[in-house]
Amino acid sequence: MTAMVQTVRGPVPVEALGNVLAHEHVFVLSTEIMLNFPDEWGDEDARVTDAVQRLTALKAAGIDTIIDPTAIGLGRYIPRIARIAEQIELHIIAATGIYTFNELPHYYARRSLEYMVEHFVRDITHGVADTGVRAGILKCATDRPGVTRDVEKVLRAVAQAHRRTGVPITTHTHAESQRGLEQQKIFLDEGVDLSRVIIGHSGDTDNLEYLEALLANGSYLGMDRFGIDGYLNTEQRVAVVAELCRRGHADKLVLSHDASCYLDWIPGEVDTSATMPNWHYLHISHDVIPMLQQAGVSDGDIDLMLRQNPARLFAVQGSY
Repeated sequence: MTAMVQTVRGPVPVEALGNVLAHEHVFVLSTEIMLNFPDEWGDEDARVTDAVQRLTALKAAGIDTIIDPTAIGLGRYIPRIARIAEQIELHIIAATGIYTFNELPHYYARRSLEYMVEHFVRDITHGVADTGVRAGILKCATDRPGVTRDVEKVLRAVAQAHRRTGVPITTHTHAESQRGLEQQKIFLDEGVDLSRVIIGHSGDTDNLEYLEALLANGSYLGMDRFGIDGYLNTEQRVAVVAELCRRGHADKLVLSHDASCYLDWIPGEVDTSATMPNWHYLHISHDVIPMLQQAGVSDGDIDLMLRQNPARLFAVQGSY
């Protein structure tokens, strides 16, 4: 039986995912600010139209699917994403989970871990609110503060929801402080098969010893912030990916930008920023792939990172 993957428009065969960018947002929003001080957000229809245009251009550049890990804490609003998905050919895989670096929102802090698990499972098995859109991936985060009590609660809830539903996990990490290893330790404690996990933002470091430790534990690495030069610039990121491919790890790498159509954390439009001009959806298609090829990465390895690895991640299904 062909494995099916939940997208915003509904389930599709895993083979239909095509070329996948493994960590892109459509919108990242501070919901309470947006609702109470809406001037910067502006016109809803204009924002939707802009997103449709950007994602249509991404499809034309050879990308068929994005994983959108916009969980609670990042302004997730599925009706808006569904409206966009109806107007484009590109697939969007929505996420459930919670994004926090230290403390939970009061709502979850005062409720049990199991309550959180039930929310995640409902998003996956029933759909988000009354949209009918089912989440296809779980998201959690660990950053510089490390595994705080609340962050651990989220990691364990995500792990338990994964075990109950079988959908894969993707994470945010702070690579410099090697937070991915801490995530893997907690996931293992919860019985998670680490081959069903993407350790995100691994491409923010050139510490190959750390990256190979993550790989040895079985997870995929998200080389997923191309265009964000505050950690490594594009040339450095390409060099790391090329070296990992040379060492035989292309079958465990996925690519992306962690970009968005609109991010209200940064004033103005992020893809015209003077400081990060390449932080946009098209950087990998237009610039990074040719640079990888020039660095000696084969077309076969590029196909692994963009198409085969995401398909394999989603093809393994079922609770356990």
